[in-house]
Amino acid sequence: MRRRLVTGVEMEGGLLIGKAIMLLIFCVWAAAKEAMGETGNGSVSSARPSVVNVGVLFTFDSVIGQAANPALAAARDDVNNDSTVLPGTKLNLIFHDTNCSGFLGTVEALDLMEKDVVAVIGPQSSSIAHIISPVVNELHVPLLSFAATDPTLTALQFPYFLRTTQNDYFQMYAIADLVEFYGWREVIAIFVDDDYGRNGISILGDALAKKRAKISYKAAFTPGAPRSDIINLLIGVNLMESRVFVVHVNPDSGLTIFSVAKYLRMMITGYVWIATDWLPSLLDLSEVADPGTMDLLQGVIALRHHTPDSDLKKNFTSRWKSLKPETTSFNSYALYAYDSIWLLARALDVFFSQGGTVSLSADPRLPNTNGSTINFTGPRIVNEGHKLLQILLGMNFTGLTGQIQYDTEKNLIHPAFDILNIGGTGFRIIGFWSNYSGLSVVAPEILYTKPPNTSASNQRLYSPIWPGEITEKPRGWVFPNNGKPLQIAVPNRVSFKEFARKDNGPLGVTGYCIDVFEAAVNLLPYAVPHTYILYGDGLRNPSYTNLVSDVADNKYDAAVGDITITTNRTRIVDFTQPFMESGLVIVAPVKETKSSPWAFLRPFTVEMWCVTGAFFLFVGTVVWILEHRMNPEFRGPPSQQLITIFWFSFSTMFFAHKENTVSTLGRLVLILWLFVVLIINSSYTASLTSILTVQQLTSKIEGIESLISSTDPIGIQDGSFAYKYLVDELNIAQSRIRSLKNLEEYGHVLQLGPKNGGVAAIVDELPYIELFLSKTKCQFSVVGPEFTKSGWGFAFQRDSPLAVDLSTAILRLSENSDLQRIHDKWLSLNRCSAQSNQVDATRLSLTSFWGLFLICGIASFLALTIFLCRVCLQYRRYNLEGEEQEVEDSEPSRRRRTMNSNCCFKNLIGFVDKKEAEIKEVLKRKSSGDSKRHASQSSDGHLSSPS
Repeated sequence: MRRRLVTGVEMEGGLLIGKAIMLLIFCVWAAAKEAMGETGNGSVSSARPSVVNVGVLFTFDSVIGQAANPALAAARDDVNNDSTVLPGTKLNLIFHDTNCSGFLGTVEALDLMEKDVVAVIGPQSSSIAHIISPVVNELHVPLLSFAATDPTLTALQFPYFLRTTQNDYFQMYAIADLVEFYGWREVIAIFVDDDYGRNGISILGDALAKKRAKISYKAAFTPGAPRSDIINLLIGVNLMESRVFVVHVNPDSGLTIFSVAKYLRMMITGYVWIATDWLPSLLDLSEVADPGTMDLLQGVIALRHHTPDSDLKKNFTSRWKSLKPETTSFNSYALYAYDSIWLLARALDVFFSQGGTVSLSADPRLPNTNGSTINFTGPRIVNEGHKLLQILLGMNFTGLTGQIQYDTEKNLIHPAFDILNIGGTGFRIIGFWSNYSGLSVVAPEILYTKPPNTSASNQRLYSPIWPGEITEKPRGWVFPNNGKPLQIAVPNRVSFKEFARKDNGPLGVTGYCIDVFEAAVNLLPYAVPHTYILYGDGLRNPSYTNLVSDVADNKYDAAVGDITITTNRTRIVDFTQPFMESGLVIVAPVKETKSSPWAFLRPFTVEMWCVTGAFFLFVGTVVWILEHRMNPEFRGPPSQQLITIFWFSFSTMFFAHKENTVSTLGRLVLILWLFVVLIINSSYTASLTSILTVQQLTSKIEGIESLISSTDPIGIQDGSFAYKYLVDELNIAQSRIRSLKNLEEYGHVLQLGPKNGGVAAIVDELPYIELFLSKTKCQFSVVGPEFTKSGWGFAFQRDSPLAVDLSTAILRLSENSDLQRIHDKWLSLNRCSAQSNQVDATRLSLTSFWGLFLICGIASFLALTIFLCRVCLQYRRYNLEGEEQEVEDSEPSRRRRTMNSNCCFKNLIGFVDKKEAEIKEVLKRKSSGDSKRHASQSSDGHLSSPS
């Protein structure tokens, strides 16, 4: 079987062939008319004719035709009986049967053109629409099709084609949303190989691509293909991986697909079948479901044109029995056919109201040859056909199918579909799709009243019953049933063979990565046949970048090993969930730092020592100022007071100060300072303990920055992605990088050092370095932190569903501790110190304590401010009372006051130095003396007054 791909070239070629066939048919038809003597060269016109001829073109005995025929007749009668539409003018429908034949359909269409029709309702077939569209374009006859759903018919190439049903473009996007909703990545398209089938599936491919899904195979068959061809077709697709089938065929022959699928046991658990609107169109015609037919369709998902419930629709449904006595059922195409007649009738009414006339004339570009039996002048141009077309495009009314209005691309607005699930003896609606809000369980006409929301979280459907009568969503794929197991590439490592290596066992390989993969596969609910293929020559580690590229190029189905997940690799393959964390680190030779007699100074940085000492003196001074006036322990000769300040300041370090504080402000400052001292003492003790008891290792290389700035050689593992990272990302010269092939070479070049032909450091992933350090008994050490973060995963081809299932399995391994047990089995290591202990890393800086110093400083400042304000108030009172006594003195007293003002500052200092008790006693004594003096002055005044 061959894969059928629809290309633009093929479509253009098909269109040219169709035009050639149309021209040939046209010639035959014209010759026949000439032989019968039927010619016409004149012009016919009418202002508002009593009868307007309208052509109707479809297959009478088809599934769509059986529903459309009575609906068209009913619409004609309703229009002719309605005095508000086309008053004085009757519609005359001229029915022509296309007999399910492209050839006969084209002949009938050309015959209609000779009947002076102003428009054509139909055709039913998209293929016939493609062929006759150039004819109606030339004759300016609008073509209103209620059943031709081919998306390409809306092209600018067909200006007179007007679709009165939904475009398959929207139906294919609805299917793509379904595929995305259920999480499938691939589908197989089964379709009829004509314009309707090919172009619809082409749109489906585009829609799936936008959802990161695809059509894995296009299974096409010719129209009217025998059952044997269908059997061969389905046998072929059943050998493939995907189990999601989209069936896009004609309703008259579509059931053969499901009959064969049932015969081949393809309607059982694990399969998914999605049918386009052809299937509901077929089922809706049956008043009572046929048990044999329904047995073929159990679990199928189908899409049906959504037509909202309305009074118009209910009235039409009640009339249907009288229109077609043999059944009370009809499909959506009956509604679209009915609305097509009303659309044309309303447009003609507007056309005539605007002064339009039915005017027909011969096409001057058609040759009228002399002596030829072929007459090209039979069809006539509708002179004002373009005006009628524009009126049709501008119509807006409510019909049986809802609002009839066209958008700028000549599609009906508000496209929507019912999502049906067939089961038992009928089907149920599990949701709706509209281009307004996507998938929903709420009817589209309700959603139109709300803001649009097509977000993934808003998509919802009721749970369907799938083939096999299960409710659990099918996986949608299996391993191809062609006996070919997965081809899995495993790196043939030379170093660090604990992760993956060649083995003589049944698998052919072994190692930590292999055990993780096998454990994850065993958790899957299905078998995964696979074989391991060693990748590399075994003389040196293979290039992992090339390994991943070969998986992307379909040389292998997957790659299992210690494969680092990088950004560039994720662009070409799909990775599973990481099963081991990784990242690039630096390992370098280190030496032990010897203890120093000045080690006690290391806990603090220089800045920290200076600030701490300054605060000891500052707090001691503040407390002395606050306590000096009222605490005798803080008084005495200047030298003694200076000694007290220093002693009190530094004795608080050990909480050994003997001086008591009596002032409230002094106690507040001291409490806060003792809290700061407690924190500093504890931190100093802890840091000093760490420095003196933990082994200190130092290295010339302290991290990635120092490695970049140096010019020494750097070692990397052969085949590692670290080479590309160092060169491309960190701009390290290639001449500095040296590839190392095995574990022994790692230790050798590190011991030699850069001056003796070795390297200054090795850059590699953490799992390798941990294994290397454990085997070298920790002679080397990791310096600096990890400077990249990544992980190891298994690589699969893009969009492989196995990658998703294995990711879930790896998470389960992690949750039940199986992943840790596998790690301990292969990588049970003697842990080394992961990083050299830098002295500077343990030193305490001002950054960690500036908050404490700030609080203490603010408290001391506030205390001093309050103290000084209080002293100034006392000093003011003291001076004021002294001045009152001097007011009574003579001029010599004034001279003494001038001399005293020069000594004001000295007096203030002396006042501050006085004891608090003395100041209070003086103020008290002066206050009592003033009272007695005021009383004496008052009595003298009374004695000297006249009697």
